[in-house]
Amino acid sequence: MIRLSAFADEISQDPREQVDVLARHGIRNIEFRAIHGTNVLDLSDAQHDAFRAMLRDAGFGLSAIGSPIGKIKVAEPFGPHLDRFARALDLAAFYECPRIRVFSFYIPEGDDPASHRDEVTARMGELARRAADRGVVLMLENEKGIYGDHAGRVHDILSTVASPALAHAFDPANYVEVGQPIGPAWDLLKPAVAHFHVKDYSEALRRNVPAGEGDGEIPRLLPDAVASGYDGFVVLEPHLTVAEKSFGFTGPERFADAADALKRILDGASIPFA
Repeated sequence: MIRLSAFADEISQDPREQVDVLARHGIRNIEFRAIHGTNVLDLSDAQHDAFRAMLRDAGFGLSAIGSPIGKIKVAEPFGPHLDRFARALDLAAFYECPRIRVFSFYIPEGDDPASHRDEVTARMGELARRAADRGVVLMLENEKGIYGDHAGRVHDILSTVASPALAHAFDPANYVEVGQPIGPAWDLLKPAVAHFHVKDYSEALRRNVPAGEGDGEIPRLLPDAVASGYDGFVVLEPHLTVAEKSFGFTGPERFADAADALKRILDGASIPFA
């Protein structure tokens, strides 16, 4: 079953506006990245208490903790980052959401990625080990500048770690941006995809566009995923107004364009969703 979700901080930093806009579009899950201009891992306990109460009152859940774990340079000390990861694991338990979005570390521009492979896979293995101990699955997202920006390296990480606590969050736009052909990426990684980010990118326009208007092949991938038994979240991360290295914004008006485009794809393929 396809369940819709969204990075609600692309709508607003006001949690009430996030919930209200998503509810108007029939979306009742959030990929929790930020509220009040503060990252999910840096919010106070009181802020988390209030947000969880708001979600429960509105009948909302979380698709994942949209953490920035793995978004540090591969040469930076790992110990402090593990402390931050412990916070993410605690929040997954607090929100009863056993999924955390993660990345595979920035590598220096111009370096041969292979020279960082052992360090990256060792770090990802340790994250997966700790996640498994807590009953959490890590959703490894591909992204520009990260070790796992191309499908082959994502596949290598997943195969090397070989843990049920580490799966793939497939982001078509991020693959398009780095010149990774979508077809081969999907064919290679489809068995490991447990999370799907709906973000599309037009190479001609050199910007993010609503799903189906770019080169991410989303209208082909989603039906194929469902036909192959995909049972999980489809998460809107449109980046239609701002698309920066660590931040994306769409706004409530353009979010409507993003949500409508995704629903047209699902309805056109007769894919039920909730």
